[in-house]
Amino acid sequence: MQLPSSLLENAVNEFSKLPGIGKKTALRLVLHLLKQDVGEVQHFGDTISRMRQDIKFCQRCSNISDADICSICANRMRNQHLICVVENIRDVIAVESTQQFNGTYHVLGGVISPLDGIGPDQLNIEGLVNRIQHEAVEEIIFALNPNIQGDTTIYYIQKKLQNTSCKVTTIARGIAFGGELEYADEMTLARSISNRLPVGQYVK
Repeated sequence: MQLPSSLLENAVNEFSKLPGIGKKTALRLVLHLLKQDVGEVQHFGDTISRMRQDIKFCQRCSNISDADICSICANRMRNQHLICVVENIRDVIAVESTQQFNGTYHVLGGVISPLDGIGPDQLNIEGLVNRIQHEAVEEIIFALNPNIQGDTTIYYIQKKLQNTSCKVTTIARGIAFGGELEYADEMTLARSISNRLPVGQYVK
């Protein structure tokens, strides 16, 4: 792609680094910004920069937050004795969009996947175990993607919790095996949460 300006080319290259953005889409976005007022573009850039510099991760659940403790953990109207365990922050957003869950979350930061070189020590599993041991947690719901990696992670964590009194459940298999939570429709995901099952019923 031949461009008349190195500044334009550099901007296109940066936009094309974003997931799902090719060079043509990146060029469209950059040309759109060129049509905007300089002040608006400055505000756009400042907002992105500030987001990256100032955003925090909740010290309790690892969700994205503006403060040390996220708004969900800090909300005493939510059930603090119920934890939904998810793989990433996108899954928190997916579950929240169902408006069917009123507990707290715990973001693992991934799932166990030996083929990808991801082991238990690279995930936020000890933080979850620590919460269960020191907080009055009555139940954890695994809302991990229904695939081999998700099931392996559930099995591993369940073994670490077998000496606790915490109830361990998982969302129902309304989510197709091999699917991903963030792409499930809200009704299916809501029903999977409502009809959750004891982990032992399918994880052996």
